[in-house]
Amino acid sequence: MHKLFRWAGKWWPGIVPLVIMWGFAAWINTAPLEADLASRSTAAVKDTVLDRTRIAVDGRDVTLAADAFSEEGRRSAVIAVEVVPGVRLVNDQSRLVAEAKPFVWTAERDVVRVTLGGSAPLPAAKARLVEAARRDLGGVEVADRMTLARGAPPRFENAAHLLLAQIARLKDGKMTISDTNVSLSGMARELGGREAIAAALKNLPEGFSIAANDIKAPPYVFQANKDPVATTLTLTGYVPDNNVHATIATAAARKFFNEKVTDNLKASVGAPSGFGPAVVAALGALSRLSTGTLVVSDREVKLSGDALYEGAAAEIRASLGKDFKNWQYKPEITVKPAAGPVDGTVCQQLFSELLTKGKIRFEPKRAALDADSAGLLDYLIETALRCPNANIEIVGHTDADGEDAFNQALSEKRAQTVMDYLVKAGLPAGRFTAVGYGSTQPVAGNETDEGKAQNRRIEFLVR
Repeated sequence: MHKLFRWAGKWWPGIVPLVIMWGFAAWINTAPLEADLASRSTAAVKDTVLDRTRIAVDGRDVTLAADAFSEEGRRSAVIAVEVVPGVRLVNDQSRLVAEAKPFVWTAERDVVRVTLGGSAPLPAAKARLVEAARRDLGGVEVADRMTLARGAPPRFENAAHLLLAQIARLKDGKMTISDTNVSLSGMARELGGREAIAAALKNLPEGFSIAANDIKAPPYVFQANKDPVATTLTLTGYVPDNNVHATIATAAARKFFNEKVTDNLKASVGAPSGFGPAVVAALGALSRLSTGTLVVSDREVKLSGDALYEGAAAEIRASLGKDFKNWQYKPEITVKPAAGPVDGTVCQQLFSELLTKGKIRFEPKRAALDADSAGLLDYLIETALRCPNANIEIVGHTDADGEDAFNQALSEKRAQTVMDYLVKAGLPAGRFTAVGYGSTQPVAGNETDEGKAQNRRIEFLVR
């Protein structure tokens, strides 16, 4: 027995290295096998609908951990791994993602970004929605707050993409899908945006319906700015159609005798009732200011600027109240500081310059003043105030159409009408004389309409 133990003691130290070598050999053979099984198992589930997939291999046993979006998808993923050559056992640790009831998805826009929230049905769908938002919004920041959930209605992604295409039309607001109900709120970016969104929603996928559409239109704004330094009238904002546009442009050209009209108006829906007449009347008031701004927003009219004299300021305030009975009006009219006095020669020069640039207009064949002449008349009054010691003769002329007696009487009446306008403005009646010469002093031929128009005129002569 003693000899046996002594013999064993001789070979035991030799066994230890052999065991170590055997274990190392087994390890280096198993590691490539496990890596290969992991690679092939991962490839097997690549096309299955899973999220957060993790593959672990222990020998020939595979553990599959993942989030699945349906029981069928979960089973198909396990089967795909089970049939991988070399796999002995699949330890299924996959789980179904939570189901959202109701299934809610949102897209919300503020001044900074668009935030996508709520649920998305699949990782690929989630990625497509983010990509579409960035594409449709042209560089606006997109924040992804969506989580993955089951329970999306059929054609959900089609509905979500349709809504994302409308987000660009919003200044701010929110669009929500709750199961198959669609709700919208916010402010459209431009006039017509609300109507464009409503038209697009008619193409919602089958089964979806509008639960609420509270998209509001932006204020319908028209603006006119009179700049005496650049001698321009700039029109911006909106008009309802081409006919109203033409009416406003024509009125501006007639009322503003000295300014170049810059027309930047655009046609759009949403104008309040009576928009055209209200704007034309307000432009008439603006034409009487030396400098000013007119803003028509929905049914509110705001006119600010400097009148040429105190009487004009009071008259403009009163006329706005009359012209806009069904509108809110805010006249903020001050009076331009009075210019220094001038002598008779300079006064005559100023009158002549004004009447070269513009013409006092009357109703056809009548002595009643055309409202388009109010701005020019105010400038003539301002000039008369600067030469308080000058006597002024107001002279009327007509073209040669009609009988001489009629033309003579008409020229006298028109001169008197202008004189009455000046006296009503506060100028002393004793400084003025009204005379008429009918058609006896033409400045152009009466053979053409252009010549006749030149002959129909009022002159101011300083005596």
